[in-house]
Amino acid sequence: MKNYSKLTLGILLSGFLFSCSSTNLLTLSVTEPAPVYLPSQGKSVGIINRSLPNSKNEPFDVIDKILSVEGKDLDKDGANESVLGLQNELTKNNGFAAVKLIEDANLKNVGLGVFPAALQWENVEKIAQKNQVDYLFELSFYDTDTKVDYKTATVEKANVVGIKIPMIEHQVNIATMIKNGWRIYDVKNREILDEIASNNVINSSGRGINPVKAAEAVMGRKQNVLKISNRLGVDYALKTLPYKIRVSRDYYVKGTPNFEIARRRAQTGNWDGAAELWEKEVNNPDPTIAGRACYNMAIINEINGNLDTAVNWASKSYSDYGDKLALRYLNILKDRIAKKEQLVAENH
Repeated sequence: MKNYSKLTLGILLSGFLFSCSSTNLLTLSVTEPAPVYLPSQGKSVGIINRSLPNSKNEPFDVIDKILSVEGKDLDKDGANESVLGLQNELTKNNGFAAVKLIEDANLKNVGLGVFPAALQWENVEKIAQKNQVDYLFELSFYDTDTKVDYKTATVEKANVVGIKIPMIEHQVNIATMIKNGWRIYDVKNREILDEIASNNVINSSGRGINPVKAAEAVMGRKQNVLKISNRLGVDYALKTLPYKIRVSRDYYVKGTPNFEIARRRAQTGNWDGAAELWEKEVNNPDPTIAGRACYNMAIINEINGNLDTAVNWASKSYSDYGDKLALRYLNILKDRIAKKEQLVAENH
């Protein structure tokens, strides 16, 4: 009985605290600038694949293939898929004048799953001039590392007459790590705009009453590797595009009956109706109420895309009425305005 009373008290207290909260939470979608900005107007892109190992290091690559049970040409085919994914996505979304796959650059790396030295700018300019491109995307390296876990276990399976009998089951798990790295060269400005590496693991499992049956269950491993490799190229291309995220905002729901009614209007999606009531409170003689109303007016203006007006309301809320929530929000709005200006520049 004592424990039940504590539980009941806890639930009532949680409900009381929730009901007394002065704010509610809303989420909205905002557009962020591209992580890697490339002006695309009238520009062309070249893609080079440096992932083929240098001949002097091929013995290491051969040993790696034997030890990690890699399929024939897995690295070569996977790298080609990554480049293809990049090319298709850049062609589809960025508005470049052309996206060219440069296959005669004869550029190789050390073949050990690490970044090769950046190309000399004289070499970059030579390739760019020959192919008439403004940017060079480089698949700097691509390598797969495969680990095989093979074991047997005793399991019970029903025979033809339904009687369960113990038998040996063969179990295989293949973990394939894809290691890849990319660079982007800005030819005109002689600047490396981006350089990034990533590791991605694909697990394939199979089991059967003999090793052949177990291995058959993971025969689709190479297709999975190629599919993920293509996606890696697509994802890298998307780094050059703006993207949307969901952000959260607090808004005031307590203070006067107008705030209570506005809360219900907001909950039904009638934000403009809620704003009509908030605006009636911006000159309330109680500075706390007036500050909250001004803050909420900033919120509705951000929702409607009027960031400059939102800044004015948030500034008034803090400077005139001392609403501390408004100061933090003001910095968020200023950051959004700066990013909006960057987005405008990216689209011209």
